[in-house]
Amino acid sequence: MAKTDDLPARGRTKRRQLPEEVAGYVREQIMSGRMRPGEFLRMEPIAEAIGVSITPVREGLLTLRSEGFVTLVPRRGFQVAEFTRQDVRDLFWAQGQLAGELAARAAKAATPELLERLAHINERTMAAAAAGDTQAVGDLGHSFHREINLAADSDRLARLLAGVVKHLPNQFYASLEAHVEATRLQHIEILDALTARDSRKVRKLMEAHLVDSADHVIALLEQAGLWVES
Repeated sequence: MAKTDDLPARGRTKRRQLPEEVAGYVREQIMSGRMRPGEFLRMEPIAEAIGVSITPVREGLLTLRSEGFVTLVPRRGFQVAEFTRQDVRDLFWAQGQLAGELAARAAKAATPELLERLAHINERTMAAAAAGDTQAVGDLGHSFHREINLAADSDRLARLLAGVVKHLPNQFYASLEAHVEATRLQHIEILDALTARDSRKVRKLMEAHLVDSADHVIALLEQAGLWVES
């Protein structure tokens, strides 16, 4: 039998990604209100839904435990933890701090090529909004932020930001970027500050851009039934 180290790299990568897939699936179920706080999670249905064995399910749930989404109760298993409105606000505050610093660093290193790419993304965003293509708006919004984060050339900080971002499913970020009018104007202001190489202003704009998003996500989660008042 081949050792793990002898397996093709592609196979090893796929195996490592299975727990992440489980974590993403369960996180989505929790945030959508389909798995509710206090509920004990059965690993078999989760494994069946994703098409994996029990082992990556347990590993994925352990990841969610480290993130605070579930707790491990001795002799009973994994239980969905409480997730509050303040938790959402805290997540976006943390994102705002990290993304604001990355944007400030990007302003100092902004090249004409970066500014041109960001301007092109904004133009495409407006066209997609006019066409009612919310999926494209969401994807372009992600590209806008990714360009800025890469331009900061701060890999460790960007990884920390990614660790915070994954606490909320992608659907919420897509919905935020598709919240067209506010997002479009904020992106234009951010681009203007980057063009002026105004690190202080772009930091404040990016922080506000993300912190202001918390209430929109809270409204989405309320609509999804995450907090059904007893």
